[in-house]
Amino acid sequence: MSAPDPTVADTVTDKTTTDTAAPSPPERGGGSVLDREHRALSVGIVSVVLLIAFEATAVGTAMPVAARELDGVPLYAFAFSAYFTTSLFGMVLAGQWADRSGPLGALATGIGAFGAGLVVSGTAGAMWLFILGRAVQGLGGGLVIVALYVVVGRAYEERLRPAIMAAFAASWVIPSVVGPLAAGTLTERLGWRWVFLGIPALVVLPLVLALPAIRHRAAGPADPEAPVPAFDARRLRLALAISVGAGLLQYAGQELRWLSVVPAAVGAALLVPAVLGLLPRGTYRAARGLPSVVLLRGISAGAFISAESFVPLMLVTERGLSPTLAGLSLAVGGATWALGSFVQSRPRMEPYRERLMVLGMLLVTAAIAAVPSVLVPAVPVWIVGVAWGFGCFGMGMVIASTSVMLLKLSAPEEAGANSAALQISDGLANVLLLAAGGAAFAALGGGSTAGHAVAGAGAVGSHPAAFAAVFLPMAAVALVGAWVATRLRDGERTR
Repeated sequence: MSAPDPTVADTVTDKTTTDTAAPSPPERGGGSVLDREHRALSVGIVSVVLLIAFEATAVGTAMPVAARELDGVPLYAFAFSAYFTTSLFGMVLAGQWADRSGPLGALATGIGAFGAGLVVSGTAGAMWLFILGRAVQGLGGGLVIVALYVVVGRAYEERLRPAIMAAFAASWVIPSVVGPLAAGTLTERLGWRWVFLGIPALVVLPLVLALPAIRHRAAGPADPEAPVPAFDARRLRLALAISVGAGLLQYAGQELRWLSVVPAAVGAALLVPAVLGLLPRGTYRAARGLPSVVLLRGISAGAFISAESFVPLMLVTERGLSPTLAGLSLAVGGATWALGSFVQSRPRMEPYRERLMVLGMLLVTAAIAAVPSVLVPAVPVWIVGVAWGFGCFGMGMVIASTSVMLLKLSAPEEAGANSAALQISDGLANVLLLAAGGAAFAALGGGSTAGHAVAGAGAVGSHPAAFAAVFLPMAAVALVGAWVATRLRDGERTR
């Protein structure tokens, strides 16, 4: 459950894909994020984060049933990675859009696209249409998350930003518990489609509360007197190349035919130059300092999210759990993720930050490696919940700390561009590792096995190796991340 990371925006507006941060409003004494001046805006934008969090936890619970009923379990990974693929482009577009005319348009469009994508997925009659809906959602999600951080930079003085960003992080705790339970109940009683079609109704509250307040406090360009900046066509082309290239690589991995070499080659030709153009020099070889921070963010997020995406499917198809129980197996992670983030934020932990990050990656590695143990019938299912709680605790320390380290290693004029690299690494790793996991899952017959399992009926799959082929390599990737976490100091500040 990848929560929005508040630590970047505590110091600089994380526009994710722009090279300059919005200027800070003038400092004023007194007040809080819930005073009369900020109340409507705070409730509105926290509601947006709550909506995204609830969608992330609820949809993951309903996804195994949706894939099975649409005869699309072999394409299961696409349903997750399509979201991340299009969100990469949405982030770049939102950053430049906000620079030109403020965050209002990007946020409103993003929320609308997010809701529209849910409707497309909820009414889909085929798996590819379902995946298309997820792609529309991802575009909206990329627009929204960047616009939100621009709003925080524009509308809140610096002393209030930690409080509003803490509220963002806390918004993930309740959905992590309520989301799987509500989604599982809806899936079992009314069908999985109601999970997707019900969430768009929640869009109304954020729109009503947030948009008028944003129009009042953060609309328009940062400097109305300055010339309107042009769109950076090069960065948009690179972002589009990343999205298309990642999609082609995943398609090639899922098809597993000789002809798949063609889209794989085209995807790599698009992806590699774009990545080199958008990430700090030396990232791919884990150069010390900033490049390793950016690389670690991608490794940690990609390995964890790729593994987490297959946990409910494994519990439903291999151990016969209901969608509700399968989703609840991950519920404790929301609280432990927040706890890990809190631990790393304590001032007395600052001298030990790198050690905390190594420890966090080791916890993530152990959690991912422990999950497939439940493929052995004698192993109790509750092991998954315990393991995932420890893994989320480690992720809470690592994800927040990568943002802290990024700002520590960035010159002020580089903070925006480097923050962009951090988010791109996160999203790209999610796409590529989900593609690899999905290809391994399909190659070992996981799709056909899971497709015939009946959720909640005690059916047991006959190809547990397909799931092991997802989890064990992701544990190995996380272990590499523990090594990368030892290379975060003394790097040169490079873009």
